[in-house]
Amino acid sequence: MTGALDETHDPRRTSWVESAQGHSDFPVQNLPLGVFSADGQGRRIGVAIGDFILDLTQAAEFLDEEWRDELAHPVLNAWLARGPAAHTALRGRLSELLSDERYRGDLEMALIGQSEARMHLPCLVGDYTDFYVGIHHATNVGRQFRPDQPLLPNYKYVPIGYHGRASSVRASGEPVIRPSGQRKPPEADEPVYGQSRRLDYELELGMWIGRGNRLGEPIQVGEAGEHIAGYCLLNDWSARDLQAWEYQPLGPFLAKNFLTSVSPWVITADALLPFRVAQPPRPEGDPQPLPYLRDGNPAPGLGLTIEALISTERMRAESLPPHRLSHGNAAAAMYWSAAQILAHHSSNGCNLQPGDLIGTGTLSTAEDSGLGSLLEISRGGKRPLTLPTGEERSFLEDGDELILTARAEADGAVPIGFGECRGVVVGTA
Repeated sequence: MTGALDETHDPRRTSWVESAQGHSDFPVQNLPLGVFSADGQGRRIGVAIGDFILDLTQAAEFLDEEWRDELAHPVLNAWLARGPAAHTALRGRLSELLSDERYRGDLEMALIGQSEARMHLPCLVGDYTDFYVGIHHATNVGRQFRPDQPLLPNYKYVPIGYHGRASSVRASGEPVIRPSGQRKPPEADEPVYGQSRRLDYELELGMWIGRGNRLGEPIQVGEAGEHIAGYCLLNDWSARDLQAWEYQPLGPFLAKNFLTSVSPWVITADALLPFRVAQPPRPEGDPQPLPYLRDGNPAPGLGLTIEALISTERMRAESLPPHRLSHGNAAAAMYWSAAQILAHHSSNGCNLQPGDLIGTGTLSTAEDSGLGSLLEISRGGKRPLTLPTGEERSFLEDGDELILTARAEADGAVPIGFGECRGVVVGTA
């Protein structure tokens, strides 16, 4: 990440939008961008403030004229391509408009309640790549298949990733249709075709690419922050039984490409500046990154608390709150930083483009309370989880709703959130 703290981060700054004061996700110090529709009109770009969305189409006359064309698009790709300087300038102007009482009379009519709007994907996703940088998750999963060598020899040298399916990335709220495919039960001689019985979630962060790079011109690790326009929550839904049968020798395929859910707001790199933290030091004896992955940034990580919650049909019928499955620190879960992910992704000359989506992979902490998937929590189905209703879960059942949240906190800063990433499992379309 680049940039410096300024008046937009001032904890004393408040907004004339009353619901923004003390808002758990969207105080005036956040100001994430997203794409929404409401009142029968088409998709347009807005900014979250408290319980409302400021419609930037209606507020266009108060914005710099050179920004208006990109901000009138139904997706954020063109705006994200403008780069960090434009993003910082827009954030400064929005902070001024939403905190200065002089603008209240003109802009109140441009506010739309979030409960009245439908959120959409913020970008047209050209490419989606998911990494595997959560070392505790990689160790936990590897231990189930290779008890004596959970991590493969390349893990601590290479940020491992796979190319996902961009066409099935959807905004929070899209139903999770249980996928079908080949699975081979341990006792069977041959595989069978049918619906997955081991449907799982993965608690991840996503990164939205801003300025891209030309084909053949790698992004240097020290410049990677200039190419990350913002962050979101990401759930890479996974059919573990399909995955176990198909993933060798080429890795994930139908087990993951049926749906990837993201939270709809782009939490900007500028908004997250107060929450930068150092990555945990590498364990003694681990190899140092190769030169192209050595990041001189003293605070390359994000101080985020991320969590996953589940709400079953029975829990909702009994008016019970969602049950927390996972709660942990994102930086503590990541072996490779966001900058290292981008540097490695482009190191062979691969060109990233505005609106590309990059996932971190499942972020689990070393503690059981911070495991980021049911595969880990249930030890591959051998230790089912008991919910407050007495129901048990090894994997997700039809009617289960999975909810991801994230919150950034630091001394002297106003906490901000990411909004929610939700999905309800349904048996068929």
